[in-house]
Amino acid sequence: MSNVHFEPINNLELFNKPPQWEQSDVEKAIQFVLSQIDRNLNTFTEQFPDAASTGNVYPAIGNIEWTSGFWTGMLWLAYEVTGDEKYRQTAEIQLSSYRERAEQRLYTDTHDLGFLYSLSCVAAYKLTGNEEAKRIALLAADLLMERYFDKAGIVQAWGALDDPEQQGRMIIDCNLNLPLLYWASEITGNPAYAEAAARHIGQAARYIVREDASTYHTFYMDVNSGGPKFGRTHQGYADDSCWARGQAWGIYGFPLSYIYTGDESLLDLTKKLSNYYLNRLPDDLVAYWDLIFQEGTEQERDTSTGAVAACGLLELAKHLPMLDPSKRIYENAALHTLKALSENYTAASAPESNGILLHGVYNKPRGMGIDECNIWGDYYYFEALVRISKDWQLYW
Repeated sequence: MSNVHFEPINNLELFNKPPQWEQSDVEKAIQFVLSQIDRNLNTFTEQFPDAASTGNVYPAIGNIEWTSGFWTGMLWLAYEVTGDEKYRQTAEIQLSSYRERAEQRLYTDTHDLGFLYSLSCVAAYKLTGNEEAKRIALLAADLLMERYFDKAGIVQAWGALDDPEQQGRMIIDCNLNLPLLYWASEITGNPAYAEAAARHIGQAARYIVREDASTYHTFYMDVNSGGPKFGRTHQGYADDSCWARGQAWGIYGFPLSYIYTGDESLLDLTKKLSNYYLNRLPDDLVAYWDLIFQEGTEQERDTSTGAVAACGLLELAKHLPMLDPSKRIYENAALHTLKALSENYTAASAPESNGILLHGVYNKPRGMGIDECNIWGDYYYFEALVRISKDWQLYW
């Protein structure tokens, strides 16, 4: 990690100061999110929004995608912000589908069990003490541990563990799935979960992060020898480009592991990733879907990248010393990003939409969810707004 290049931030004139954005503006942004959640509450009680919208409208699906937890997580955020029992009741109704999914191993061949169960069941347990939610989340943690290859020190991202196409593949997104394992160690007293998570984050830092502080989307490890193989992309423009949301997953995910491990090198690494990211944003701070693209291109923006990065920058800043001059810079960068999203990219300008952030990109190379709402973008935008409006305790 020490050989990763530290690139100074270019736009210090902007990031040295917070934006002209008042508490009333933040509250207005939160009210819009709540109004869209209310609009969707009946539709998405027994069902869930699809991962991406179609024509800016989320279709209703069962609890089958890797993204279901983002909707349930939004319900818990809404409950925290308002105290309104209707959000809690809806989130609790959904717990049965998470139980069924884990117990019957439905669509569980994925590392995204962290996304699914941290935001639904861990959140339920942390906020309400729900013992059944705790039990379900621990079951999900056990399923996630089945995907851990001890020799390689990684949790495999997708697919059957003996699939030659997928075996030994870790991806930058998994940084956000690891908190489920750290939490499971805290709850059970069994260190194995946390040890696996710490090994994985170390391998991600070592192999997914390149020397220039950009990131591969995916990296393959040899599960038999434990050695590194090669980096690839799955959702980025090219194997050697930097998929924007992947960089954001890194900016948020490495500090989350710092919380549990106390490894300060993860914060130093996050600074480097953050600077690389901030230096490749267009003027309005909303990234194109791959950071190889900057001003003057017809390529699509990805608002979900900005929402994830804002959460990560706020989390990074939280753990930096008061006298670290970059602490305020990262906070301000997050605030400028959120202001840009709230003023120019929400579905307030698209009354037909049941989403929150427009202009997201799910998977450009595979033609999925391009210039649409993405449910994770909606969630992280809401989380970031809650972070700056109250003393929020993480579900992660």
